[in-house]
Amino acid sequence: MRDDDKLLDLPDAEFGSGVIGVCDVCGTRQAVIVLQKERFKLCVIDFLNKTWRKSTNAPGAPLPPYRSERIWFPSKAVPGGSAPAIVLTPTKPVRHPAVLITPDVYGLTTTVLDAAIRFAREGFEVLLPDLTKSAGFGASLHFALRGDVRFRGGVAIRSERVATVLELYTDALDTLRARDMVDPARTALFGTSYGASLALALAAQDPKLAAVALAYPVGTNPPDLAKLVTVPILCISGDRDRLAQKARAQLDHARMETRSAFEFVDLPGARHDFLSRDSSHYDVATAEEGWTRIIGFLRRQLLPPPPKPPSVPSKPAAPAAASPAVRPAAAAATSAAPVATAPPPPAPS
Repeated sequence: MRDDDKLLDLPDAEFGSGVIGVCDVCGTRQAVIVLQKERFKLCVIDFLNKTWRKSTNAPGAPLPPYRSERIWFPSKAVPGGSAPAIVLTPTKPVRHPAVLITPDVYGLTTTVLDAAIRFAREGFEVLLPDLTKSAGFGASLHFALRGDVRFRGGVAIRSERVATVLELYTDALDTLRARDMVDPARTALFGTSYGASLALALAAQDPKLAAVALAYPVGTNPPDLAKLVTVPILCISGDRDRLAQKARAQLDHARMETRSAFEFVDLPGARHDFLSRDSSHYDVATAEEGWTRIIGFLRRQLLPPPPKPPSVPSKPAAPAAASPAVRPAAAAATSAAPVATAPPPPAPS
């Protein structure tokens, strides 16, 4: 057990994780999100409302690794022209790479919030469109997406409903890139399940992205959609996930016809939604292995190591010293010395 876990009095808590505990705001024991190292544990509703009660931090305590806020961004995809979202901003005063998370029809689940908190702690600015609180997105979209997968072979990217969702996510991506501390040249997408398929469809329309990370995606229609993606793709899934294995086969086939770098990770024994703490087959080791692979991929693509400084040119080696010249007197003495000769052989008798 780590020292920071002791501060929370939750022996199995990991920061950025969903656990069963008492919410610091509403006081109800339920599934809560561990937000900060100091003490904050919030349920999903209070996380969205950002209602802090108090803090036991001493004056001069270091800043938290990130801050969260609710925003409204302009979008013509919803009635009224604006849609809600949650933004997590690292407190380090540098230009941040950014990640847009594309939720599916279930909205801001514990998996999506878990991903946002983990990414923000790594230094990424994160935006999560709140799809369930956006007007016009409801049960009809839910049934349409699942009907497409069951009867049409995958999420129908060209359908009107999916096009509306992609328009909303495009507006969210433009808002994220326009934020003050975001580096627009280093933006990525992340999605899980149906949200991963929507992320792939959005990446096929936006060539300015730097990376796309997909966790157990479902199939798409058309199946060769990944050929239009021009950035590195990570697809992580379980070998016991039939739904995601079909999408993986589509990506593997499209890899042959594109120059993009594809990276596949198959976790042994993992099923669909293995990152979800709400699933009955949730396994901590498998989920942490998945998050490690996802964060490592995003760091390689968005936070590459700085270039090495040029090496100092080496000085040319000094020429070898010439052998000392023979002094004239010694040379003369050598030439004046008599040369010894052998005596002649005796005459024959």
